[in-house]
Amino acid sequence: MDIEQIFKNNSSWIEKKLVDKPNYFDDLSKGQSPEFLYIGCSDSRVSAEELMGLQPGAVFVHRNIANMVPNTDLNSMSVINYAVTALKVNHIVVCGHYECGGVLAAMQQTDLGILNPWLRNIRDVYRIHREELDAIVDEKMKYKRLVELNVQEQCINVIKTAEVQQAYNERNLKVYGWVFDIHSGKLIDLDIDFDEILKDIRKIYKITT
Repeated sequence: MDIEQIFKNNSSWIEKKLVDKPNYFDDLSKGQSPEFLYIGCSDSRVSAEELMGLQPGAVFVHRNIANMVPNTDLNSMSVINYAVTALKVNHIVVCGHYECGGVLAAMQQTDLGILNPWLRNIRDVYRIHREELDAIVDEKMKYKRLVELNVQEQCINVIKTAEVQQAYNERNLKVYGWVFDIHSGKLIDLDIDFDEILKDIRKIYKITT
């Protein structure tokens, strides 16, 4: 694509927005008060606001390879801190997607250089759920299930943070695990029962009163 076309597209976008709503950019410049923190994959085929059908200002977005929330990643931790403590979001979504290249790479025994420590987090998810995953004979189904389990474990990583635990005590904050089906366009709520999953280990990770 010609880079100049991007700027032409931008001009056309501005014109359309002003026709639809003359005060669009004035309103946009007044600040943000999003209800959602969306943690998703950097995959170029998956966008946050568009697939959720929401407008700019409604979703605070963080994206990385395979929608990870490792506690050693200061980027992810800083985003959660700001979204929960400053923006006061009430909903945190971890959204994976089928056909995720990061999850597929983690399933393969290949040295990928600087990606190795990042993908190890996904391999840890496989280790935690090895019994279930090894029982799946169909590789495509195993791939899909690992995408779902990775979302689940990243949601748990979100819940482990001090900011989220404190927000649970202060307001009705909720965490959700979703998957975007890239073949149909549908958002799928995994309907994860975090209370059941964490009932035997919650006290280990509890750091707020």
